[in-house]
Order: sequence, then C-alpha cells, then structure tokens
Amino acid sequence: MSPQFLVLASTSPYRSELLKRLHIPFVTASPDVDETPLPEESARATSVRLSREKAAAVSALHPDALIIGSDQVALLEGKQIGKPLTHENAVRQLRSMRGKTTSFYTALTLLNARSGHMQTEVAENQVTLRDLEDEEIEAYLKKEQPYNCAGSAKSEGLGIALMSSMRGDDPNALIGLPLILLTQMLRNEGVRLF
Repeated sequence: MSPQFLVLASTSPYRSELLKRLHIPFVTASPDVDETPLPEESARATSVRLSREKAAAVSALHPDALIIGSDQVALLEGKQIGKPLTHENAVRQLRSMRGKTTSFYTALTLLNARSGHMQTEVAENQVTLRDLEDEEIEAYLKKEQPYNCAGSAKSEGLGIALMSSMRGDDPNALIGLPLILLTQMLRNEGVRLF
C-alpha cells in the first residue's frame, strides 16, 4: 500500500509554520466550516467538534490522506472568546482579560481518510494577563494587529509581553497546533518522523 500524504485542514499561517517544524511534506486545504458555537456548548466541546468537522470537510477531496484538523476556543469567566477581527473588538477583549486567567482549548484531530480512523485530543493552556493599561493595549494592537487570533494576543510574538503567566502541556498548542499530541497521533498511524 502506498504511503499516505498529509493534509492540514487549515489556511492558518500559524498552523502551517508549526507543522513545517516536523519536516514532513504536507499540503493545506480550506475546510470551509462554520465556527459558530452551538447553544449551551462548552468551549472544549466546541473545539473538539470543529476540529473533527474541519478534518471531515477536507476528506472528500483527499480520500487517501492523513488529515489534520485543529480548532482553538478561548474561555474567560464562562464565556467563549473568538477571533476579534477588528481593532475595537480586540481592545474590548484585552480589557476584559487584563489581570485574569483565560483558558485556551486547542483540539486536534487526525483523520485517516483511507481507513476512517479518527483520533481527537485537546490541549489546554491557561494564560494570565498582566493588569494592562489602556495605552499598552493600544500600542500592542497597533504593533502586532492580532485580529485573527482568539484572545487578541500572539504568544509567539510580542503578545508574550502582555502575559504574567502561562501554563499548559504544549506551548505550540497556544499558537494553534499541539505538536506533542500530533507527533503521537502520527506514530499511531505508522508515520515515522526520523
């Protein structure tokens, strides 16, 4: 049987950059999935559902591939926080998060489209922001413009300066792709990294 190729069901440049670190050839595909949370759905459940839906959405186009789906949902004081998309929304998000701890749930699904076998896990990170001044928030947003990042801050960039602490099993998960979990899932499918 021929080896399977890898498809990242995401157009996120952050996830692509992370996946490149594993030195495995891959292609990307847009999953075209509605990311709206369902009523009464927990942040963890939303991330799991969306990671699975993203992988499944791409499988029809790549029926012989290993497909990676991932989704991240942030939770602050019981409310899901999505991508801000605008400067004004990002200001509101960061103001609401200052001095508080936000949980980030990053779900990862690896779907073997050939066999139908699906693995899904969730990496959780807790991020506490400093008690930021409004001027710091404005200056940060103007410099980094993280409008397509849940929680309005890039931990891999200048956003790290907004934080007072970060806890979790995999710092890559906070950027958008839990590589520790992914490497185990790939091994489960017989993929050798070296």
